[in-house]
Amino acid sequence: MKEKQTNIIYPVILKVPMEKQALTGRDSARYLRQYARQAVIASAQKTGFNLSILENDSNGAPVASNGIFWSLSHKPAYVAGVTAKYGVGIDIEPVRPVSQSLFNRVIDNTEQQLADRKSDMLFYRYWTAKEAVLKATEVGLKGLSQCKIHHIIDKTTLVVSYRQKYWMIEHAYFDNYVVSVVKNDKDIQWILPISGN
Repeated sequence: MKEKQTNIIYPVILKVPMEKQALTGRDSARYLRQYARQAVIASAQKTGFNLSILENDSNGAPVASNGIFWSLSHKPAYVAGVTAKYGVGIDIEPVRPVSQSLFNRVIDNTEQQLADRKSDMLFYRYWTAKEAVLKATEVGLKGLSQCKIHHIIDKTTLVVSYRQKYWMIEHAYFDNYVVSVVKNDKDIQWILPISGN
């Protein structure tokens, strides 16, 4: 399949079928990982990428395939996947109440001052942005303390600094969820679930 426009990436969000949302433990984790891979494949197909194998390294990080990088995220109700020609990351979270101690542990005073006010939405916007960057760099949560929100551009875009590099992040909001993807200099075309499905 020939590649389409490589200046656009297509993050894909899929709603988990209701009967699968009832799964628990290992059954749930196994199903969600597999379903999130379907979102990755859908992202690759939309872009025209030939993504033949989805393998993880010994640390569980996605391994690029045919020069295509990929990332996924999953929660019981939704899964997310994305592909790109550069290290890419995606994270999805439901917005729910956050304790003040967790808020302060993840978001320092400088980051808090970038926003008009503290809120649960702000926490998850920042959290998912940092997670997306840490996935793109294949570092994982061990790099969280070094990953900082540098600048808020608008409601859907912000800049994260990590290891002396700046990462542009774009957000989408739906059904009380926030999802973040590493955008950098690319355009984003979100593929979101249709309401009510």
